[in-house]
Amino acid sequence: TTAALRGAVTLPLAAYQHYVLAKVENLQPEIKNIAQHLNQEVAVRANQLGWSKRVARLTYLQNMRRLVSELYVRDNCHPFKATVLVWIQLPMWVCMSVALRNFSTGATHSEGFSVQEQLATGGVLWFPDLTALDSTWILPVSVGVINLIIIEIFALQKIGMSRFQSYVTYFVRAISVLMIPIAATVPSSIVLYWLCSSFMGLSQNLLLRSPRFRQLCRIPLTKGDSDTPYKDLFAAFYIKLISRK
Repeated sequence: TTAALRGAVTLPLAAYQHYVLAKVENLQPEIKNIAQHLNQEVAVRANQLGWSKRVARLTYLQNMRRLVSELYVRDNCHPFKATVLVWIQLPMWVCMSVALRNFSTGATHSEGFSVQEQLATGGVLWFPDLTALDSTWILPVSVGVINLIIIEIFALQKIGMSRFQSYVTYFVRAISVLMIPIAATVPSSIVLYWLCSSFMGLSQNLLLRSPRFRQLCRIPLTKGDSDTPYKDLFAAFYIKLISRK
């Protein structure tokens, strides 16, 4: 079910997110050029009309917002469209987690059979009972590790992160670590779903780095694209590991 939902819903949305972000990235040189010309025009106008620095700054910002917005409309790539994945994926994740909790605790009843009883014998390996906690902590730790790998892959894609982006990255890392003890307090069925979802998220993240897949999805080429993304990713991980030693 997780693979089906990820493949049918989140993968197309993730590809669309990359499509929008690639178009936005390709607009940056044009935006930078517009900003330079507009700054010069506002400076000349301010000298002619005797504007204060505050008025000149406000005029620049208002016109810059308008011109950038026109570019986004022209190329149909407003950055807000890239957030559609979050608005769909997060509610889906919450609904699935709540549904599995209800099944595992017996809060949901069906005539003729008990879903809770089936989940109690529906596990495998070290977690045969999906309604029980994973006393080995293997599933919770695996969830945390995979989420941290996803975050590190994202962090390695960003060169020269701003202070705000760094804070956000550290915050998400902390949330991933916090998920480990939380996952150890819920039924194994929920943790198994979280693990499958995270694994599919990692797979999709790697898939969307493939030049062939990006071409198939008609994602525009950007300056930061590489012909050997997996080799570059491994090299970046290696360099980061060496720098910490």
